[in-house]
Amino acid sequence: MQYSNLGRTGLKVSQLCLGTMNFGPVTEEQEAFRIMDQALEDGINFFDTANVYGGRDHKGWTEEIIGRWFAQGGGRRARVVLATKVLRGMTPLDGPNNRGGLSAWKIRRHVEASLKRLQTDHIELYQMHHVDRNVSWDELWEAFEVLVYQGKIGYVGSSNFAGRDLMKAQAAAKERHFFGLVSEQHKYSLLCRLPELDVLPAARDLGIGVIPWSPLDGGLLGGNALKKISGSRSGGNAERVEKHRSQLESFAKLCKEIGESEDVVALAWLLANPAVTAPITGPRTPEQHKNSLRAVELQLDQQAMTKLDEIFPGPGGTAPEAYAW
Repeated sequence: MQYSNLGRTGLKVSQLCLGTMNFGPVTEEQEAFRIMDQALEDGINFFDTANVYGGRDHKGWTEEIIGRWFAQGGGRRARVVLATKVLRGMTPLDGPNNRGGLSAWKIRRHVEASLKRLQTDHIELYQMHHVDRNVSWDELWEAFEVLVYQGKIGYVGSSNFAGRDLMKAQAAAKERHFFGLVSEQHKYSLLCRLPELDVLPAARDLGIGVIPWSPLDGGLLGGNALKKISGSRSGGNAERVEKHRSQLESFAKLCKEIGESEDVVALAWLLANPAVTAPITGPRTPEQHKNSLRAVELQLDQQAMTKLDEIFPGPGGTAPEAYAW
């Protein structure tokens, strides 16, 4: 495994981040334990979760599973850079504050609940799951500052922020002499390249590490997508496969020429971008986890990168040059 600094921090994280969203609803607990044990053995020290993972009827289930895994001991907790997220309602709390969004009131309560479920006294990276433009940055930064000073969180990250939101957040943090954001978790893949317009350039300028979520675009860039367009296993991907069939077929052909699987090439393409810290993988089985490790070793040559640009065109560069003279 190879490691990168998390944004402009001195913290080293693995270049693949273990996503845990499937733990509970899709992957049963003992299988999740095996995946996490295998990830540590393979050198992955960066685990990502969220306080709502676990499904509609059991929000927090995934954090509970991770907590029980930590409780087994063996140095597990000390070896993991743990990331979780905050935003959603405060079930089972009733009333006007049980809604999606951010506030100092909610952040304080959410972090305590996550710490309890995760069976730990600190979280390395605490991320806002989405921007809330109805709340001032003075309120948010004050809440996060207190948690950092208490030692309950180490760093603050964001997710699904636009470039302008990153700039506003960092400007407000600078005024308070606070470190601000260290990472932005963003939807980014060969099939979703809009972040290249301004999110990635803004993140690079600000020293914010980009953590791509859905790097295989919901499995569409996986090796079996073209084979699973009928039956119950196709889920909602059948229409999307047909929409992108020509691209996916060209992609499969290129990957065959390279001699690597589609998922490995898609992850390696992300890692070739200097703005990217670590894509989030979401394995359902230990085998899927093992298959992703090759991406860290694969160096795509310029010919392959050019061909990928032809198959999956980006926005044409950064803003405004991508759409103006």
